[in-house]
Amino acid sequence: MKKLALQVHVDTYRGTKEGVPRLVDVLQRHHAQATFFFSLGPDRTGRAIKRVFRKGFIGKVSRTSVLEHYGIKTLLYGTLLPSPDIGKRCADIMRGVRDAGFEIGIHCFDHIRWQDHVANEDAKWTEREMQRAVDRYVDIFGEAPHAHAAAGWQLNRHALRLMQRMGFDYCSDTRGKHPFIPTWQAEIVACPQLPTTLPTLDELVNRDGITLENVAEHLLQLTSDGADHVYTLHAELEGGKWMPVFESLIQGWKAQGYELVSMQQYLQGLGNMPRHEVLMGAIEGRSGTLAMQGGRSFVA
Repeated sequence: MKKLALQVHVDTYRGTKEGVPRLVDVLQRHHAQATFFFSLGPDRTGRAIKRVFRKGFIGKVSRTSVLEHYGIKTLLYGTLLPSPDIGKRCADIMRGVRDAGFEIGIHCFDHIRWQDHVANEDAKWTEREMQRAVDRYVDIFGEAPHAHAAAGWQLNRHALRLMQRMGFDYCSDTRGKHPFIPTWQAEIVACPQLPTTLPTLDELVNRDGITLENVAEHLLQLTSDGADHVYTLHAELEGGKWMPVFESLIQGWKAQGYELVSMQQYLQGLGNMPRHEVLMGAIEGRSGTLAMQGGRSFVA
């Protein structure tokens, strides 16, 4: 049976507290699996204002009604309001997701700090940030993490090396077309990448004639090829006002014959993976650059 893996990026305190329980409920009602990747440290979303000078940022904000989805308090965290510690305040919610039978993993410790800085940071900075996330994960769940999905699809070479060293079963830090073994400038990293293969709602809505009314139909056309896919949703969007769109997608994917699975379930059905270079590139509808699956690598 063809598989569509669902992964939930949980970026904020509000998304964890409000969006995650709603998504657990809707997934259970539709008998669908998914993997939840949590931000585990401070919510400093307000500091994202620094991205205002990044190409495409203003367009994305205006298209997706950021204030409506995130709320004024979230947009002030880390600036005019103190940053709530998500892991400390929402540990019970996170454990509840695991106890409900869903796979869990690391998104980051500090979402803003990782997304805005990791691409240009050194090995020491990267290891410190990743170790903070791992330590907090162990504090919450009492076991070591086995999966990672990078905030904002942002990476560097040191992060890839650490994912191998820390023994993750897989990571989903990139955008691409199919699972692969990553290489970075001819260096092989023995930790599979399961890239997001489909565009996200916030990349599509209010662009090129796509609206909330037809975005589900657009995505279902992309999955009519019958190939396996990975779809990334956000607790703040699909777990909030865009939940009706997500339910339409679930129903449509089931009608197309897809089994809706977690990332770990998706991994278990895979065989040998080709090697591909990890490159930084642009995605339509998203500001800045992000980690992408590049061309086939034939490194020995």
